[in-house]
Amino acid sequence: MSLVTTPAVVLQTYRYSETSKVVRLATRDLGVQSAIAKGALRPKSRFGAGLELLSEGVAQLYFRETRELHTLGAFDLVNLRRDLAGDVGRFAGAAALAEVMLKMAPPAPLQLAYDTLTAALDVLEAASPERVDATAVRAMWRLVAVLGFEPSLTACVHDGAAIEPAGAVVFSVADGGVFCSRCAPSPSEPPSRLPPQAYRDLLALNDPRVELPALDLPHAAAHRRLVARFVRYHLAEAGSLSALDFWERRAWVPPPATRTPIPSAAS
Repeated sequence: MSLVTTPAVVLQTYRYSETSKVVRLATRDLGVQSAIAKGALRPKSRFGAGLELLSEGVAQLYFRETRELHTLGAFDLVNLRRDLAGDVGRFAGAAALAEVMLKMAPPAPLQLAYDTLTAALDVLEAASPERVDATAVRAMWRLVAVLGFEPSLTACVHDGAAIEPAGAVVFSVADGGVFCSRCAPSPSEPPSRLPPQAYRDLLALNDPRVELPALDLPHAAAHRRLVARFVRYHLAEAGSLSALDFWERRAWVPPPATRTPIPSAAS
């Protein structure tokens, strides 16, 4: 057993006993790990209020490679991320990112994924209200990409031909990208037909070097559905994804009395 000190973000917590709880951590140096925080539920715990969802700090883990549950010796809080918790939309997007990290990242060093997650939380925390949706969608696509599931968007996923859209572009969740006009996606999952603007928005959402596209509510909803479908398909064995479901459906917003049909731009 060795004592490892590593930057970490809390992805999940649950009660282990009357006084302790288990935390699932995204760590920069060890990947996603589970640890027991002994005494964390006591009124005068040395962990204080630091072990909350999305809290970022420096963890000290008594780590043994042959174990799945380690011991958390300390968690020095760096950022409680209160601004995320103060807005349901921001928190929903951040919680969905944490859930995907928890389900997709390995229990092994993957520093790029950790840095992508923390950068996404920073940007989401600072985003203006009208950009929260697009910021969260971009963050989800970027996290999915660094975890090894990057979609093919500029070349046909079947034959590698460059995509030159003259009309709608076919995107297949099952095949992992777009198709040229000569190829057809597999029938296992219904493909999406992206109108030119929706395709350009998807390219921008997957490229952090360009400005975020301005998405109105219906198109933001369509892009949330698309990335959520992509995640679910490629995490088919991960079980329930409740945070992703909540974020995708904007379940905190009461449905309107009269529903307006949502365009199928990226649905």
